[in-house]
Amino acid sequence: MNQPLDHAALELIRTAPQNVELEQQLLGAILVNNEAFYRVSDFLKIDHFFVEPHRRVYDIATKLIRQGKVATPLTVKTFFKAEERIAELQVVEYLGRLAANATTIINAEDYGRTLFDLALRRSLISIGEDMVNEAYDAPPETTPRNQIEAVERRLYELAETGRFDQGFVGFSDALTAAIDMADAAFHRAGGLSGIATGLTDLDRLMGGLQRSDLIILAGRPAMGKTSLVTNIGFAIARNFRTKLENGVPKTTDGGVVGFFSLEMSAEQLATRILAEQSGISSSHIRRGSIDENQFHDLVEASKAMQTMPFYIDQTGGITIGALAARARRLKRQKGLDLLIVDYLQLLSGSGKRASDSRVNEITEITTGLKALAKELEVPIVALSQLSRQVEQRDDKRPQLSDLRESGSIEQDADVVMFVYREEYYLQSRKPAEGSQEFFEWEAKMEACHGVAEVIVGKQRHGPTGTVKLQFDAEITRFSNLAVQDGFQGGYE
Repeated sequence: MNQPLDHAALELIRTAPQNVELEQQLLGAILVNNEAFYRVSDFLKIDHFFVEPHRRVYDIATKLIRQGKVATPLTVKTFFKAEERIAELQVVEYLGRLAANATTIINAEDYGRTLFDLALRRSLISIGEDMVNEAYDAPPETTPRNQIEAVERRLYELAETGRFDQGFVGFSDALTAAIDMADAAFHRAGGLSGIATGLTDLDRLMGGLQRSDLIILAGRPAMGKTSLVTNIGFAIARNFRTKLENGVPKTTDGGVVGFFSLEMSAEQLATRILAEQSGISSSHIRRGSIDENQFHDLVEASKAMQTMPFYIDQTGGITIGALAARARRLKRQKGLDLLIVDYLQLLSGSGKRASDSRVNEITEITTGLKALAKELEVPIVALSQLSRQVEQRDDKRPQLSDLRESGSIEQDADVVMFVYREEYYLQSRKPAEGSQEFFEWEAKMEACHGVAEVIVGKQRHGPTGTVKLQFDAEITRFSNLAVQDGFQGGYE
């Protein structure tokens, strides 16, 4: 009587995902008509073939074709040793059989994509097996968190290689996309091509937050970077509207916001937003020094906010790979129209080489954020610290050179904005009361009280300039100034 195989025995006889016949027919198609190679060469690599001899055949054919030569069974045969055999057949005979069983050039791309998918599955199996083995045999200094991040990084890299690149786009397609963007801007409230921030003059200068842009918002501590980006993110979530197109919901205004709060807890962030929406100081909220009417206002504000698509990840010190994986997950599960990172210098790189400098690590982070913005087709706003050299100048308005590790940040960013409040610096330079200097200081304080400047120092698709905003420090709220002379600046 036959005994049923147990689970362990079944595992031993499982084979990796593969299709040898498909590999043979695709290679045959390439050897018969080299044009088939160009149908798959953008995405199908040597390692995607399961059978080792097939890898060699594809490698040789690739090199011949890219050198402008013809790849046929006879030309490929010359790169094998005379005594070599494939599947117990002489090389020339095996290559001849490939050509005889070739698929048509029409099927080449579909066959290539199938082989590509099978290779991805094999890579996933390999990652899973390594994860299990490392979990069993992990050395004492390796924490589970380190193992999770390593797996996330490998999955991220696999996902990056797993995307079929679009390649060249016809100019007519690009024109159509440009006209669609202009049409959307024409019909959208405010006439913006991007997502409205809710700050009229800033929107007028930037046209809203543009898809696939990496936007750096920088400033010295206490300038209000987090407050500004929180105000913008919440305004976008509050204005979220959708409509159905072909049965699929499409964002028409506002958007779903993801907020990576690497420094502040979700509770602290929610308190700030509550203060801004209710008009009650966040310090009063934290201390509980509010009356019954104010508590009622808080409850009403929180009710209105509960259904808004504003999602917070408060995990500190995550890698760029982990951030990208979580952003993809959020877009897949909830949707995503704006991603905020507070702040850039608290992210870490992949950690592949301990000897890497911080500058190299920041380069990896900014390049990764820009790639993620393009992949997800959403604007990413990343906050950044400024170096202390700002404090050493008389005019403390920030400049591009003040960015920490500014080379990669400035290069990868589509937009660089700075937050500056003259009032903050004047407060610390108060002269003796009654002196001439005091009256001059008082006049300057009155002119800049409650006023913040947002300086657009770089904008790839538009003008640079300065926008003045109202800032209420008690409730950390940025808003439009009642009187505004417009911005001053020009195109780069």
